[in-house]
Amino acid sequence: MADGLRKGLASYGDPGFSLFLRKVFIKAMGYSDDALNRPIVGITNTYSDYNPCHGNAPQIVEAVKRGVMLSGAMPMVFPTISIAESFSHPTSMYLRNLMAMDTEEMIRAQPMDAVVVIGGCDKTLPAQIMAAISADLPTVVIPVGPMVVGHHRGEVLGACTDCRRLWGKHRAGEIDDVEIEAVSSRLAPSVGTCMVMGTASTMACVTEALGLSLPMSATIPAPHAERFRLAEASGKVAADMAKAKGPKPSELLTASSFRNAQIVMQAIGGSTNGLIHLTAMANRSPHRIDLEAFDKLGREVPVLIDLKPSGAHYMEHFHHAGGVPKLMAQLGDLIDLEAKIITGATLREVVAAAEDVPGQDVIRTRDNPIKSVGSMAILHGNLAPRGAVIKQSAATAKLLQHTGRAVVFESVEDMTLRVDDPALDVTADDVLVLRNAGPKGAPGMPEAGYLPIPSKLLRAGVKDMVRISDARMSGTAFGTIVLHITPESAVGGPLALVRTGDMIALDVAKRSIDLLVDAAELEKRRTTLKLPKADWAKRGYAHLFHETILQADEGCDFDFMRAQGKSEGRSEAK
Repeated sequence: MADGLRKGLASYGDPGFSLFLRKVFIKAMGYSDDALNRPIVGITNTYSDYNPCHGNAPQIVEAVKRGVMLSGAMPMVFPTISIAESFSHPTSMYLRNLMAMDTEEMIRAQPMDAVVVIGGCDKTLPAQIMAAISADLPTVVIPVGPMVVGHHRGEVLGACTDCRRLWGKHRAGEIDDVEIEAVSSRLAPSVGTCMVMGTASTMACVTEALGLSLPMSATIPAPHAERFRLAEASGKVAADMAKAKGPKPSELLTASSFRNAQIVMQAIGGSTNGLIHLTAMANRSPHRIDLEAFDKLGREVPVLIDLKPSGAHYMEHFHHAGGVPKLMAQLGDLIDLEAKIITGATLREVVAAAEDVPGQDVIRTRDNPIKSVGSMAILHGNLAPRGAVIKQSAATAKLLQHTGRAVVFESVEDMTLRVDDPALDVTADDVLVLRNAGPKGAPGMPEAGYLPIPSKLLRAGVKDMVRISDARMSGTAFGTIVLHITPESAVGGPLALVRTGDMIALDVAKRSIDLLVDAAELEKRRTTLKLPKADWAKRGYAHLFHETILQADEGCDFDFMRAQGKSEGRSEAK
């Protein structure tokens, strides 16, 4: 039997009075006893005027409520933090853990037998799933869905891979102010998340692979009626879960589930951000993401989805080609098809029901992949003792093995001031280095890893060059870019010791990133190293963030939020 209003009573020292008082006040909303005696499904409302990704959230909420009521349960909507990527200062990553804490505590604090979380913009789904795993209440996740594509001068456009490409042309003088302003009205033609395989799309696909959302939930375009029918169906499933008291995240999310998610992430050309988020999610459970094992999957699992930035198409094309179920069908025995989803069905049943679309070329077969290797590779070396990541599927092949001279920027601000200076001593063969842009250093590990190519090189026709940092990069971006160098420079990682003129060697095939300076010289530099002061972190949330944030290889969660037994079981994705 569901607990309904009796769950989690406020503490007045008298449980009977607590329940009585709860009924007194909730009846002020006009609810009948019949409604209040039913199982309760909580529904998060992450709509915000600042968040265009979630512009369809009110309609999704109404559809979920309809599904819940059709199945005989009581829907209760409550607000949580809403994070929009381009409206979050200093970064959305800075706020992810705050949203996770907010969502977890609201799930715990209010009476509900199951919860439906609605999100999409990059850090939202990870925050909600981190919260759901920690709260361990039966949970249904509904992504808000991707935007539909835009058009400009006969070209199909998508945010934000084409945002970056066209802005690069503007910086190079190929597009004037009038045209770039026109483009700004065409890159995002509807509400929803970026319609390329960026972080939002990656996490929606990961959510579906984990079994926390209904089949096809990752890919249905945000404005489509099908999105709202899926929301209604999700409400029905949530009501059933409320009555059955399960399955809970702890029952669904097995080692195999997390391995499936890693395989899907590699096969879709997923965002490097996705690895940080999946690591944080796993750390809320008894399971862990092993970077060496993840890298092994990157060698074994090819990219099968022809989507930007690794390919040519967009999310709505992926959807109409069969979505994640069809992808998993093509992955075949790489996936553990006995893993279950929220309905109780197995992935084998999901895959068996996948639509076969004649003639589609968006979802490839394993013998005809977009890329022969997976999306990401994990690098190590004296620059990254605990690892770094490169999105090899979106890199320039000839730069995957490269040795070049370091051109160092001390911070994001330093880079902004100097990168387009005509006097900057830089060539296309150099390696751009950005430091103090990690979790503690920036703060919030901004998506500044996509260092802009100096404008004088752009005008000379340079399209890519090796760039390295302890920052992150948008999943919509592309280039030969090494990210998440761990430990970060702000805590004394080797990146802090690099000087302009040093030689840096990248070899993705060998999984190495090294500073070609002898150990004695590096030790000498360390004796005079001065770490930056965190003047921004003197009080409040900023202080909490700075004092407890983990490094990228541990998911950038707060150290006190991980599940107990966090050092055990690093055995996934062998």
